[in-house]
Amino acid sequence: MFGLSPGQLTGPPAGPLRPLPACSRPDRPVARSGRTGDRPGRLQYAIIMSNTVTESILIGGMATFDVYGLENLSNSQLIESQICVVNQHRDDVSSLNVAIAGWTVNPSQYGDSRTHFFTLWTADGYKSTGCYDISCVGFVPVNNAPITPGDILDPTDGHLKITIKIFKNKDDGDWWLHFGRDNHNLSAVGYWPKSIFNNLEDHANNIQWGGYTRSTLHSASPPMGNGHWPKQRAASVRDVRYVDSSGKGYGIDPWPVGLRAYVSHKQCYDVSYFLNEMFYYGGPGGCTK
Repeated sequence: MFGLSPGQLTGPPAGPLRPLPACSRPDRPVARSGRTGDRPGRLQYAIIMSNTVTESILIGGMATFDVYGLENLSNSQLIESQICVVNQHRDDVSSLNVAIAGWTVNPSQYGDSRTHFFTLWTADGYKSTGCYDISCVGFVPVNNAPITPGDILDPTDGHLKITIKIFKNKDDGDWWLHFGRDNHNLSAVGYWPKSIFNNLEDHANNIQWGGYTRSTLHSASPPMGNGHWPKQRAASVRDVRYVDSSGKGYGIDPWPVGLRAYVSHKQCYDVSYFLNEMFYYGGPGGCTK
């Protein structure tokens, strides 16, 4: 399998900013209300993230994701692939502001083992703000959108592709989400008003792409992506770009200048080299520690 490139560390990047991998999703399930539940769990992740510092200014990001259906997950298991736009102060979890979109199989949230399009946000590291989809005041869907957060995605023969773009619009300053079946035909889904954020109100300082899983303590972690190690048969994230305030994507410097990789448990998951605006990620899971 592919390993991490030189300079792609499985620890914090150099410099003053040390953003938490996988956008520091809570280590407990998020209930249907959007708040975290009572059962402790373990997060695993395999992601690529911008190699930035606290003072960095980013306006948005985009990517095209392979989407899969993985059945037979238990209520204590979850898999996701996502793009996460972040603003966080160094080592201060409560300062974490995120806007996230992607696909997930999340039985505890949706009551089934089907693949769903989802959104998630917080303005205080998941302490008291934020929720999935539109289950609280936050994300605002628009009329005639191509999809609504929480909708089911039906991968044909177990696989499809979706493109997601999140950017801070220059006209209103809100964080807009666009969606499409390819990177040439995106339409607005809705937006996160800038007013619901504090640190993210003005700009992001980090963007992350990739996958993660959750399972209860001492139980085996589920597969990530499509369950294959990161090479040609594995799940991919393509068209990985930054986005400007007009919604136009532009290229990112490769490692180690522009991007860095983080993997929580390399016996179960990994990410490939980042090349030609894409990378592979995933693995069979099975981690119990």
